Amino acid sequence: MSNRNSSIEVPESRQALENMKFEIANELGVNLTKGYNGNLTAKENGHVGGQMVKRMIEDYQRQASQNSK
Repeated sequence: MSNRNSSIEVPESRQALENMKFEIANELGVNLTKGYNGNLTAKENGHVGGQMVKRMIEDYQRQASQNSK
């Protein structure tokens, strides 16, 4: 049994993450709606989540490279 903690550590970022999720879903053509999205496949949900992580890593790397200059 896994102990998974997916809580948001910085509550102020909740809305920014929601906005990012809908922006990426729109870019990918995934019909994401507010509320229940049980009609979406695991592949569609995974693609949106994967792109969110990719974008967050890119943003972090960009900020880290700017701070090291």
